[in-house]
Amino acid sequence: MELALTYITLGVQSVFFDSTGAFIWLPVVMVLVGLILGIVIGATPGLNGPFAMAISLPVLISIFGTDNDALLPVLGFLIGVMKGATVGGAVPAILFNTPGTPDAYLTTLDGYPMARKGQGVKAMKIAHFSSVSGDTCSDIALFVAAPTLAISIEAALDLPEKAALIILSLSFMAAVSGRSVTKGLLTGVFGMLLALVGTTLSGHGARMALDIPDLGNGLPLTSAVLGVLVLGEVFTAIEDQTRNHKVQSNLENLVSPGDQSFRWPDVRRLLPTIGRSAAIGTGIGALPGIGTTLAATLGYEVARKKSPNKDRFGTGEPEGIAATEAANSAVSGANLIPVMSLGIPGNFAAVFLILAVESIGDFTFGPQVFRFTEIKVIEDYGTIMNEELVIAFGIFTLMVFGNIFNWSIGRYVMLSLGLLAKIPTTITPALVLLITLTAAYAQDGGFVAVFTALGFGLIGYVLRRLDISLLPFVIGFILSPKLEELVRSGYSASGGDPYFLLKSPIALFFLLTSLAIILRASQKKDAETLKDTLS
Repeated sequence: MELALTYITLGVQSVFFDSTGAFIWLPVVMVLVGLILGIVIGATPGLNGPFAMAISLPVLISIFGTDNDALLPVLGFLIGVMKGATVGGAVPAILFNTPGTPDAYLTTLDGYPMARKGQGVKAMKIAHFSSVSGDTCSDIALFVAAPTLAISIEAALDLPEKAALIILSLSFMAAVSGRSVTKGLLTGVFGMLLALVGTTLSGHGARMALDIPDLGNGLPLTSAVLGVLVLGEVFTAIEDQTRNHKVQSNLENLVSPGDQSFRWPDVRRLLPTIGRSAAIGTGIGALPGIGTTLAATLGYEVARKKSPNKDRFGTGEPEGIAATEAANSAVSGANLIPVMSLGIPGNFAAVFLILAVESIGDFTFGPQVFRFTEIKVIEDYGTIMNEELVIAFGIFTLMVFGNIFNWSIGRYVMLSLGLLAKIPTTITPALVLLITLTAAYAQDGGFVAVFTALGFGLIGYVLRRLDISLLPFVIGFILSPKLEELVRSGYSASGGDPYFLLKSPIALFFLLTSLAIILRASQKKDAETLKDTLS
């Protein structure tokens, strides 16, 4: 316990002191700036948190560099954006029936009717309180679960088991993402194959590089992710606008203001709903690949069934807003449990946190982070400790500050952003395209990065048009090098035994579980498809 408290103290200090011991406020300030930007982005139709994180990362790296001192300010900003965007998405959903983010769709069911009754400000107050409550509960679960899970994994799993665990994670994401398990598996494998372009771990030259020298080090990671996630959406939006030729009209004015107060009796009445939805969102968020839509849907349905006013849901019921916002916000913190403990991203926001640590400093997410190494001071060598664990508790500290700022300042920022929903969506794609290509060029350098972003943008566009989830592709692309490293190391450690994965009982269990998940999900989705066809 004393050792844990020492590491926690060092983690808090890392937020306020740099490597030279100089006092700094920069990481905390970056959390605040990121939070405000995230709320603004979330409140703007056509933009979302992952987009803001994607564009911000190259800019932050160009400003702060890639040394260890840059890690916490950059991560602080990204964490602030992630938290703020979830809150901001409720603004246009409530005031104009236009969700700022896909997660906020269910908020429109009761938020917009409340606004039509002249209670738009009260609805936003409810959304903010519920969202930040869910986010805070989720962060507390992260602080407890991530170290516990990582310590258990590090103690029980070796190279074969860790490799099989990644296979299990990829299989699970392919099974739960999208409508077709087969498509999810194929896109995941496709992403893994593209990640293999470039140098090999054996050092025998480049592979699949098509004799292009610039591909010798592999496809630029950040540019590829920017392309498939951001440019793919841009190409889809441009085609939709060209096809429809629709321009956003002036939005309908709201009726005269009614009662906008949100007092303690209102809070007390909503607390059970918020608590249930926060638990639902946290549980779903801890499972990689499921996402916030399911959490919001389950939170809303459970609240409706439990409420004595179930018939009023969809007509402006405050419990509907509270249930949705608490559930989808609780996903964000819990989604970092597999990231922090396993290095496996659970959603697109987590992808950019992993990209940040891959680009900056020596820190890497995974079970090795939470090794509570004894702290020793050795003459001529300095202090010996687990520096990654100090950074991990520094990240937790930044998340606490993010919640503090969200509670104290986020509400006022949110209430002032109603006019952002009137920005015409027709100008958004061109602006995003320009910013994204500039960010790719600045991050990875040269036109190879631009062409990579454009190429992966076309992949993202095709996957969207085929109604295939992007998450298996992105996760496969990111985890493929790590899986290859584990498989190669395990193969070498076994003396060249090609069946080394099958000779570990735990690894074999993970592989059989992967197969069972795929088969079960395939049968279920085939049955759903047949039911839809017959109906």
